[in-house]
Amino acid sequence: MPPPTGRAVVIVNPVKTDSTHLRSVVAAEEKSAGWLPSVWFETTVDDPGHLAARAALEHSPTVVIIVGGDGTIRAVAQELSASAVPLAIIPAGTGNLLARTLGLMSDVHTSVRTAFTGAVRAIDVGFAELEFADGRVSKHVFLVMTGVGLDARMAADTNLALKKRIGWLAYTDPIGRSVLGNEQFSMRYRVNGERERLVQAHTVIVGNCGTLTAGILLLPDAKIDDGLLDVVLLRPKGFWQWLRVGTRLGFGGILNRTRGGRVILRAAPGLRAMQYVQARELRAWFDEPQRIQLDGDSFGVVTAATITVRHHGLHVRVPHE
Repeated sequence: MPPPTGRAVVIVNPVKTDSTHLRSVVAAEEKSAGWLPSVWFETTVDDPGHLAARAALEHSPTVVIIVGGDGTIRAVAQELSASAVPLAIIPAGTGNLLARTLGLMSDVHTSVRTAFTGAVRAIDVGFAELEFADGRVSKHVFLVMTGVGLDARMAADTNLALKKRIGWLAYTDPIGRSVLGNEQFSMRYRVNGERERLVQAHTVIVGNCGTLTAGILLLPDAKIDDGLLDVVLLRPKGFWQWLRVGTRLGFGGILNRTRGGRVILRAAPGLRAMQYVQARELRAWFDEPQRIQLDGDSFGVVTAATITVRHHGLHVRVPHE
């Protein structure tokens, strides 16, 4: 019998996982693949995955399996993005937007099998350099979206207990309050080093993935491996413009499911309340400090942000075509 040829490291968010069942499935797959026994780490309230990912690299893993939501994946990816080690995802969050984009919303058995035997796909990694009022600067990665305005309020104001119980429906309260208030902020921004612009906006979202929970298509041209960031500025001026935005987003998700629907979607006229741009770099300054979120987690209140992208900066295990 040949010696074992690989080893998986599993990083688990224990709050959202049936660990006993998962361990048995992983054990079966590692035996079938002829790999060494997997190494296991758990995330905690204080460590969403950073320390676990650093510890994982010490075991020279063939693959790092992440069991959790977009926030857990983001934390682990921040530590692994400089390595060539591929990630495998077993979705266990509320939105699971990255997993949905990559077509990884499978049962546990299929997800674990993909982790051990799947193909490797290169995807883009977003980087956010955040500036705070006290002069601090911090740097983070994101894989799905970063946002200021409604997006950040959802991350900060959603009731966690309610989110755990009813999932994405828990976002309806902060969304409703934000839309009714329609508070806008002043932002200066520069795309790809071009001239500086000034805009009043309700929400600014920069994304690698285009679809939100409930199938809402926010960034119709977003591709996770094209080396570009997709940016949308939402700036409705009243109820009727919000209604048009909501209708466009809702029907966009439905139309995007078929080839004919995508043709109709691309032919639809643009809305003044939704401004789109693609970029490799976006620099933004806020007259008043604003909340910001990365992949669904709140990162506080910032005065400026620089968002860039690394083309094919991360490798992920996906099913063979």
